[in-house]
Amino acid sequence: MSSATHFRYEILRTVRNRRFFAVTLALPLVIFYAIASANRHVMTEGIAFPLYFMTGMAAYGSMFAVVSPGARVAADRSRGWTRQLRITPLRASTDLTAKVATAYLIALPTLVLLFLAGATLGVRLDASQWLEMTGLLLIGLAPFVAMGFILGNAVPVDTMPAALGGVVLLFALFGGVFGRLFNGGTMLDVEKLLPSYWLVQAGKTALHGGGWPAEAWIVIAVWTAVLVPVGMLTYRRSTSRA
Repeated sequence: MSSATHFRYEILRTVRNRRFFAVTLALPLVIFYAIASANRHVMTEGIAFPLYFMTGMAAYGSMFAVVSPGARVAADRSRGWTRQLRITPLRASTDLTAKVATAYLIALPTLVLLFLAGATLGVRLDASQWLEMTGLLLIGLAPFVAMGFILGNAVPVDTMPAALGGVVLLFALFGGVFGRLFNGGTMLDVEKLLPSYWLVQAGKTALHGGGWPAEAWIVIAVWTAVLVPVGMLTYRRSTSRA
């Protein structure tokens, strides 16, 4: 199998998995409309609630989207597909690149649909603000792409749904997706060490311009630098056992 064929295969089987795509896209939309519609005239932290909550759900939906391919990684392991890839000339880097691309392929429509949903409830931003928010979100997702691979290669396939859902929920909760848990003190400092916190802040930062502070870039970079090697290690161990 050539690199181009494998890449095309990964993209196509992601797009053709309509049930998976529907759940991934629908869940954040349902939550957004259920909560934001009832509070569309409320102000939160000086921001209209639909806009405030849209930024949180964009973080949640995109996190869920990029870790979800971990379930397919686990399924490939259990079906022996990983073993088949090992006996082909396909390089591991090509396989991993294809999986990263498919993770972002799922995240992008999730973000677009949430932005459109926000617009239906009165969210209005300049083109530069939309672009800045999207760019920061895509960069901030890098650690979560690695998390999906780690879980996919380390967790048994029958426990993957619980593992994926639990990880995303914890990061979403303590990152402030559903509202800020801490307004100051040591716990807020700890919260700022999570990449999910800065995903949520990506939208709010874009409103005022200027991008993320240096602290955000450092947090995202450190998490990515730690998780990518761990992901490679779990991949090698998984394929050696396949």
